[in-house]
Formats: sequence, structure tokens, C-alpha cells
Amino acid sequence: MRIGVLSDTHLYQVTQELVDIYNIYLSDVDMIIHAGDIVSSSIVDFLEKGVFHGVQGNMDPLEIKALLPEKKIVDVGNFSLGIVHGWGPASGLEERILPLFPKVDVIIYGHSHIASNHEKNGVLFFNPGTATGYSASGVNSIGILEVTETVKGHIIPV
Repeated sequence: MRIGVLSDTHLYQVTQELVDIYNIYLSDVDMIIHAGDIVSSSIVDFLEKGVFHGVQGNMDPLEIKALLPEKKIVDVGNFSLGIVHGWGPASGLEERILPLFPKVDVIIYGHSHIASNHEKNGVLFFNPGTATGYSASGVNSIGILEVTETVKGHIIPV
């Protein structure tokens, strides 16, 4: 199974940039996950063409907060994926979100706008970076998770 992962799109409407990202990288995935700071329900509607899971972020308005939970666990095959946006400074973010998901294999998060794909204490921490928002590194990115007998993450510059 291939899962497309986005975070921190910060879009008020569907843009050509998002359509291009979808067409090039996400149109053939089995599921899309958005880790918050979506900003507009039109983005949720656009991404719900197939299987979609999302959470709200700190910059999301009430309409998104009414649609999406703060955190979520999705089971894919033999693996549990925890999804949360995150909060506070980038430093220490993974330590703050880890207690929210005591029994997951992967934690998908956003907020920092910094891509991350590494394992710590048996948990894969996966942050796709920011797909269309401001990037401190100057590179926008998304993620792909490949779930087979293992879960493997890939960060893709867009």
C-alpha cells in the first residue's frame, strides 16, 4: 500500500500548485493523510477523492476543527499510524507528541514545516514538511509511506 502524506498546505482554496502535486505524486496512492494546517474545507473536499484521513492543525479555522479530530490512529495492515499536527517550537516536538500514541508503529506529524523521516525507540517519526506553505529550508515537500511487511517513508521535494 502507498500512502501520500501532506501537511501544512495553508491554502484557502485549491490552487494549480496543489492540483499539480496531486496529479504528479498522489493520483495513484491508496490513501492520503493530511497532518493539519489545511485551512479550508475545499482542500479536504479535493483530497477526499479516495481514502482520506486528516487532523486539524493550530492554524485551522473552526470549519476544519468541526470536520477533523486533533489526533487519529489509522490501522494499515499490521501497522498502526498515529496522526497529529503538533504544537510549540520545532525543538522537542517529537518528544511532546510521542506520549499521545503509546502503541503505534508510525507517528505522522506536521507543524514544524521541517521534513523528517527517522526511527526512534521503534517508532517511525514521519513529517512530510510543508507541501505549499513557507519552508525555512526553501524546499517544499510531501511524503510517501510504503506499507508492506515494513513501513518505509520517502520525502519528496515538490
